[in-house]
Amino acid sequence: MKLLVGLGNPGAKYAGNRHNIGFMAVDRITADHGFGPWKPAFKGEVAEGRLGDEKVLALKPGTFMNLSGQSVQAAMAFYKLALTDITVFHDELDLAPGKCRIKQGGGHAGHNGLRSISSTVGEGYGRVRLGIGHPGHKDAVAAYVLHDFAKADQDWLEDLLRGLSDGAAHLAAGDGPKFLNAVALRVAPPRSSDKARPEAKREPKSDAQPEAKPAPAAEETDSRSPMQKLLDRFR
Repeated sequence: MKLLVGLGNPGAKYAGNRHNIGFMAVDRITADHGFGPWKPAFKGEVAEGRLGDEKVLALKPGTFMNLSGQSVQAAMAFYKLALTDITVFHDELDLAPGKCRIKQGGGHAGHNGLRSISSTVGEGYGRVRLGIGHPGHKDAVAAYVLHDFAKADQDWLEDLLRGLSDGAAHLAAGDGPKFLNAVALRVAPPRSSDKARPEAKREPKSDAQPEAKPAPAAEETDSRSPMQKLLDRFR
């Protein structure tokens, strides 16, 4: 079994916050892939389903962000999971909005949810880093992440969430490159090659009639006598 963990803060007050993009990610994946309903368990909510050949448990910790490790530890112990079976979706200040990166293990880079998980179960779990951009100054970070996404963010956010869902089966199977490719196809789709091609010459329709050529003008008949023609030349 694989455990997909979305990080966020519980409650309607925080639902649209930038800090809750991890919740948004697992919500989209479970909805698109026909998971069962969300149920209370492991100090949070869980939904069960399949991604490709993998049985998957999605988890949204019901503790606040800085205690997320308690929920992850409870689910991990119950199902006897290894750290390599766990992938955490979280917001990432150091990535531009809409960017997505994956990482196995490593530090928490000041993220309180990752800090809690790492201190509780260890650092060897996988991460899906979801870029939300940086406010520009560290003193503005708390207000920034606990504020809802702006209207201008909705298009790239929707594309990112759809891409995460498209690639979820590859992620569960451990194929990171295919997962990232699926995300990229939504976030930055290739331009149509047709625009770069010269316009093809149009062939005439099969029932079109060929354009009629104008008939040559008829030559005028000269009825003058030879003598009259000669006189006319000297006039």
